[in-house]
Amino acid sequence: MNEQKNKKTSKFLSYVLRHHPELIGLNLDENGWADVDELIIKSKRDSYQGLTFEELDEIVETNDKKRFIFNEDKTRIRANQGHSIDINLALKPQQPPEFLYHGTAQSNIDSILEKGIEKRNRQHVHLSEDKETATKVGMRHGKPIILTIRTKEMFDNGIEFYLSDNNVWLTDFVDTKYISK
Repeated sequence: MNEQKNKKTSKFLSYVLRHHPELIGLNLDENGWADVDELIIKSKRDSYQGLTFEELDEIVETNDKKRFIFNEDKTRIRANQGHSIDINLALKPQQPPEFLYHGTAQSNIDSILEKGIEKRNRQHVHLSEDKETATKVGMRHGKPIILTIRTKEMFDNGIEFYLSDNNVWLTDFVDTKYISK
């Protein structure tokens, strides 16, 4: 699959598996898993050109952010995180490293420094283990700003963290007292 089609397919999968499965009449279970055969069939009914198993497999294997995962026998697929729909990823609380990073656009800084980092329409706030990843995230919406989050301190104060299958750290909210610019 060429790079342009790969990107278009990845965006389609993100939209359907994270936000709007009803767009193609796809059923997700309580943990966000979709039947691969159903996804392939229903993607062909949509104005989208349709997917093959080989294309799905390539997207799961080559997506630089590892947004998607198959179950062991590759009969089910889901997005690793970033859902705006109510699903249970069945993640277990874990102790984060001392610091994590949050990439955002310059235009969001005043609000973040006033209110903290909110999950908004997502299930969690997303944090990165390295500044490079946080920079890429922040660049999507303008000039990137990287915030350092004192996650060990948060954890010591009873705030839960989860680690997604693609190594994105998740939490419900980051209070301003834990944020450094």
